[in-house]
Amino acid sequence: METKTDEPAAEDARTEEAATAETVAEDGTTRAAATEDASGADADADADADADAKTDAEAAGPSGVGQGAGAVVSVALGIVSLTGNWVGTVAAARETLVGQLRTSSTASVSQQIKEVYGDAWHTTALWAGLFALVALVTGAVVLVRPAFGAPGRPQAPWIKSVAWAGVALGVIGLLLAVLKYSDVLLGLPPAS
Repeated sequence: METKTDEPAAEDARTEEAATAETVAEDGTTRAAATEDASGADADADADADADAKTDAEAAGPSGVGQGAGAVVSVALGIVSLTGNWVGTVAAARETLVGQLRTSSTASVSQQIKEVYGDAWHTTALWAGLFALVALVTGAVVLVRPAFGAPGRPQAPWIKSVAWAGVALGVIGLLLAVLKYSDVLLGLPPAS
């Protein structure tokens, strides 16, 4: 009978050992998972530190804001050269007044047209040409700026596009201004 009582005790001992082994296995798994979590957290912290370092490096480098502003200014000046500007309008009005004061009433019709209207027309063309030239130069400076700045940082595509638009508007405005100033485009009518 002792054997029978020993067998349940042995079974109880084996059950306890199995339960302890399972607990150790669970603890081991838990410990392994905790180790993985800790190493994962360290990796995340390292990745965050690397990202912060990259952000700091990018913040320290040029951001391209000035180039973008220059490109937009180039386009605006090109549009102003094509549509007219306040300075050109005032200068043309002044030239008209000066022409009226200088021209006597006995002057020929062609002389009066030239002095009153022709000089004002040329002054408007001159100011439009100046705005177009500034637009052209500003756009060109924005386009060549990366060659003299940070060569490792490429220029944003939108900055290049807008700068090229400013250069194109400047060329068109300059061409039209030269044509207006030389009376090839919309010259003064002949006096007859």
